[in-house]
Amino acid sequence: ALHPFRAGAEAAATTMAGMTAATHPPLPSRFWADLSTRDFTGLRASGQARQTVAVLPVAAIEQHGPHLPLSVDATLLQGVMDAALPLLPAALPVLFLPPQVVGLSPEHIRFPGTLTLSPATVIALWTEIGECVARAGVKKLLLFNGHGGQVSVMDIVARELRTRSHLLVYSASWFSLPLPDAVAGQFSAEEHRFGIHAGEIETSMMLHLAPSAVHMEHARDFRSTSQDRAERYAILGNGKSAKLGWQMQDYHVAGAVGNAAAATADKGRAVVDAAAQQLVRLLQELHDLPLATLVDGAGGLVE
Repeated sequence: ALHPFRAGAEAAATTMAGMTAATHPPLPSRFWADLSTRDFTGLRASGQARQTVAVLPVAAIEQHGPHLPLSVDATLLQGVMDAALPLLPAALPVLFLPPQVVGLSPEHIRFPGTLTLSPATVIALWTEIGECVARAGVKKLLLFNGHGGQVSVMDIVARELRTRSHLLVYSASWFSLPLPDAVAGQFSAEEHRFGIHAGEIETSMMLHLAPSAVHMEHARDFRSTSQDRAERYAILGNGKSAKLGWQMQDYHVAGAVGNAAAATADKGRAVVDAAAQQLVRLLQELHDLPLATLVDGAGGLVE
């Protein structure tokens, strides 16, 4: 399919409470690839391109333990975006770029099936896509991520694009969006900290979004070695002061961590819906953020 995030896009858009949308005509489509070069010429001429927010979805195809498919990161990202699309205000100019579903996953290469690019390739790929966005006259870009192993790469790309193309770039992951206490509270503090890969949260979301792909007979409580270090080492184990250069089998030989056996579809639905609402709020805020946020040199604003 050309648009894996299309589901729900044609539904009537609803403005979330407390939000206001800009007063300009809606875009021809929510999807970058649907527009023609004539459309982009018109957006530039009208000035609408400057306030449009482009979204580059980035995910991964990598092992997720014995109970989940390799597509987890792409599927969860897609699910959050699908749920957000019908919530976007009609006049909020947001364009979703083609998703980049193969990313940086060298920490999983010991497990068969994992696909990965090198750090240099990922940085070059995302940066060059961003440069194309800037050439189209669009000034704002959100890197929206579904894989924890490439958060640091997004930071590099965002700064590169700020430096080279004067783009106003933010990066975010669905799992970094703030969730209501009632949703986050479905999972223990231990699960939030240590169940970072194919644990209770991701397995619950998959049970909601793609239940036929989940094999709960292979799910269990995969205890992370990080929990052992947290109990033994005040600095190495506190999760903040020092980071381990790791591969997934260093945390658990099964390639998963967290209590996957406790997952339910209802918990997953709550996470997806809450993350979708927060994504809409994030996109609204990014649209409202002044371009003058970026300052070029000591005395001049970025044009």
